Amino acid sequence: MTIDRRETAVAARAALAGVVGPDRPAAHGSLDRRSSTGPRRAAVLMLFGVLDDVPSTRTPSDHPTGAPAVGRDLDVLLLARAATLRSHPGEVAFPGGRIDPGDRDATAAALREAREETGIDTAGVEVLGTLPAVPLEHSNHLVRPVLGWWREPSPIRVVDERESAAVFRVPVADLLDPARRGVTVLRNGGREWRGPAFTVESAHGPHLVWGFTAGLLDALFDRLGWTEPWDADRVVPLPPTA
Repeated sequence: MTIDRRETAVAARAALAGVVGPDRPAAHGSLDRRSSTGPRRAAVLMLFGVLDDVPSTRTPSDHPTGAPAVGRDLDVLLLARAATLRSHPGEVAFPGGRIDPGDRDATAAALREAREETGIDTAGVEVLGTLPAVPLEHSNHLVRPVLGWWREPSPIRVVDERESAAVFRVPVADLLDPARRGVTVLRNGGREWRGPAFTVESAHGPHLVWGFTAGLLDALFDRLGWTEPWDADRVVPLPPTA
């Protein structure tokens, strides 16, 4: 890693670590373990690191405010769910799932799910901490985001094609690009829901990041101060499976 990339990594990790407290399983273990009553507990791994081969094509001149908020090498791990799944088919998501009785806490669950879904070596993941749990009322879940830094990146792959269609790393600079941002609109029964969306590319083709995953990214970028001005009136069409 060059000096510039090392500085980029140090700055990004410090910023991410600054929005969470240290992970303390004993302090929130009772909240994170699955309960027989109330919402079902789940966790996702928001794993950031430095790209090894495909940095963002954006340059400082592409940014209307001058210097980019993050380096071109910073990325985040995502996956595309299999189109045959009954729940959220084809959607882009973070690795994650329900907290099993054998999981110590949300962090253990998020790391286990990441291993099972993407094949990563979680020994190379530094857990920075957890973010507040987010309720998903329509599916009766309470999801704890676990923020991680990929200290020693390892190969990724689709472990089970019945669960995932693709596993890929996306440059954060691409997600912050105003040209790739917009909103999705869901209408049902006379009601309307709007949410942030990101259009990204991977070796598997274009992807639309929307719903819960886009909401987590949008909120995190805002909290970090990385968000660039974007057009919140630009509507991005939803895929047919939505």
